[in-house]
Amino acid sequence: MLQVSGLVPTRFLCLVSHLVLSLTLLMSRKENVEACLPIDHTAEMVQAKDTELAAGLGVAIGLIAIEMIGFLFGLSMFSPTQALLSIASHATATVAMAYMMLDLWDCSFYWIIFTLCSCLPATIELSIMIGVIGLKKPL
Repeated sequence: MLQVSGLVPTRFLCLVSHLVLSLTLLMSRKENVEACLPIDHTAEMVQAKDTELAAGLGVAIGLIAIEMIGFLFGLSMFSPTQALLSIASHATATVAMAYMMLDLWDCSFYWIIFTLCSCLPATIELSIMIGVIGLKKPL
């Protein structure tokens, strides 16, 4: 019988916290967009950076949703490797994005957070989903 350890609730909380912080940053990104620009910026520069940050946050929310679907349907719930990677990635993203919001970091730091903390665990989650659903590997 599978045993539920502390990894399952910890992974869920880290996923939810990263999702909430991404949604919060998406809804209030004006200050972060202005922090990414030089002092003598134009309206076109503001619009371009705003679109860039909104697109990145939207894709990150989508990747978190994919990971949440695989987790909630039990496809990767009891995979300890995925759980540890997901916990480490999303906890790091939560802390880094909180500092990004509060300290108004440059937007280029977001893409590092996005790559390491959203794309990497979502890619591994998708490979687990393909393995379980498509290749009929046991959970």
